[in-house]
Amino acid sequence: MKHIMSFGILASTVLAFASPVLAQTVFVSTQLRPIEEATVVREELLKDIGPVDYVVEEPPQFAVRMEAERQAGKHTVSLVGALHGELSPLADKDTLEPLDDLAKKLATSGMPQSLLDLGKLGKSTHQYIPWMQATYVMAAKKEALQYLPDGADVNALNYDQLIEWGKNMQEATGQPQIGFPAGPKGLMARYFQGYFYPSFTGGVVRTFQSADAAAGWEKLKALWAYVTPNSTSYDFMQEPLAAGEVMVAWDHIARLKNAISAAPDDYVVFPAPAGPKGRGYMPVVAGLAIPKGAPDKAGAEKIIEHLSMPETQLLTASKVGFFPTLNVKLPPDLDAGVALLAGAVTATQASKDAVISLLPVGLGDKGGEFNKVYMDSFQRIVLQNEPVADVLKIQGATMAKLMTDTKAACWAPDAKSDGPCPVE
Repeated sequence: MKHIMSFGILASTVLAFASPVLAQTVFVSTQLRPIEEATVVREELLKDIGPVDYVVEEPPQFAVRMEAERQAGKHTVSLVGALHGELSPLADKDTLEPLDDLAKKLATSGMPQSLLDLGKLGKSTHQYIPWMQATYVMAAKKEALQYLPDGADVNALNYDQLIEWGKNMQEATGQPQIGFPAGPKGLMARYFQGYFYPSFTGGVVRTFQSADAAAGWEKLKALWAYVTPNSTSYDFMQEPLAAGEVMVAWDHIARLKNAISAAPDDYVVFPAPAGPKGRGYMPVVAGLAIPKGAPDKAGAEKIIEHLSMPETQLLTASKVGFFPTLNVKLPPDLDAGVALLAGAVTATQASKDAVISLLPVGLGDKGGEFNKVYMDSFQRIVLQNEPVADVLKIQGATMAKLMTDTKAACWAPDAKSDGPCPVE
């Protein structure tokens, strides 16, 4: 993944505009950024589709680039691939082409209407086409199962059982055996927003500094006693799992896939634990959209149709671990690791105590600041052992200002709000 400064984006935008490379369809994506995944996109998913320049951007830089092109009125990007919440601010500024004709065609091809309707982003027309979906799960080496607490079901764990499991593993091996992707490029913020907070508080923003949140943080401190300190350097949990540094991990399915696909008989994959309010989980939907003023709208539509074909969607699942948005049956010869991940996703979605937490919406280019509120709270409470109530009061004020500044309304699981989502 590359970090590109804003001036670099503006410069690259100008250079791209002046360059003959514009003969290619420029496809900018915040998804499938790691070099291995981007290579799969370029060499396999987009094979034989014509000249496509697949460009990956970190979400903050993506927002800067798209805004720069909008303000300049000079467009180099014909297709964008991004998360639901990353596309929402583009739709709010009326910068995306309506895709109703493509949506109708895909509805007849087996894309669920409920998923297609997400692509309207609250508008009357389809702003994006759902491209692929994913979520986050837990994975464990099978050898860890012998240390499960008596009576615990790995597919229906709660936090007390996870803590006891961690304690048992540490006592048996002499080392903490649980790992989280809390490194600089890890997705730990999504753990707090989609799993921890919904499970302990039933909300994400409204409940940020509640008594339920404080109790949850105390529980997380108890769990962290059995989490390897190396977690603060982990970006992808597949690597420490495969290397034997940890036996149990939580992460995005695409960031667990390589380890599990390499040795599927060695792992079990299962839902994240439940808290007092239920089993929080975050469905992740990535979409494809065409900016207004796109130099190659026809080429962009062709790519969307290609990436939405059943065979391409199944290849995507097999190669990078993101699952189809089409209602297609996974083949029996599917990669065994992907099949394990798919089973955990199904188990999560089917959990009777599931609490769905959507990706943040309405934050514009402030998504990084929103993530930072959770990560700063984690560092101060769990890593630095500062008083929970004091930290939540300070960070809650930061959260409240962020919501007011962006005017972002509440999203699930928080109750709807008429104005900015309040921190209660």
